[in-house]
Amino acid sequence: MVVDRLENLEKYASLNPLFAKAMEYLKTTDLNAQELGKVKLQGDDLVVNFSQTKPKTKEEAKLETHNQFIDIQIPLSGVEVMGYTAREDLPEADYDADKDISFYPGLAESYIPVKPGMFAIFFPQDAHAPGVSPDGVKKVIVKVLV
Repeated sequence: MVVDRLENLEKYASLNPLFAKAMEYLKTTDLNAQELGKVKLQGDDLVVNFSQTKPKTKEEAKLETHNQFIDIQIPLSGVEVMGYTAREDLPEADYDADKDISFYPGLAESYIPVKPGMFAIFFPQDAHAPGVSPDGVKKVIVKVLV
C-alpha cells in the first residue's frame, strides 16, 4: 500500500507499465468536473471510475482484495478513511472472479485518513476497507491490470 500526495504520484510510475498512462490522465483532467461513471483508458486493463460513496462506518466497510487489479483511490470531496490489513494476515476468503474481489470479516488492522489532494494505491497483497466517511465522498478509483 502507498499513501501520498497527488503531486508525488508520478514517482510511482515505474511500479506498473500502465501507471504512466493513468497518471497522465489524472494530471490532465479536471477530476472534480467529471460525471459519475467509467472511462476506459485502455480497454478493460485500465479503467477510471468516478463514484459517490454513501456514509459508512468502520464496521460497515468490508475488507477487500483484488487478484487482477491494482486500485488507485483518490477522494475528491472530503476525507475518506481507508482501512488496511496485509492480505497474508487474513484467513482464506471466497474469490469472485467475475468481479475480481474477495471480502473478509472483521475490522481492518489500521485506518488512514486520505484527504483531497492525496491518493492511496492498493496492490493485490493489500486488503483495504475503503469508504469510511460520515457524509460519503466523491472519489476516483483507477483500476490497473497487474
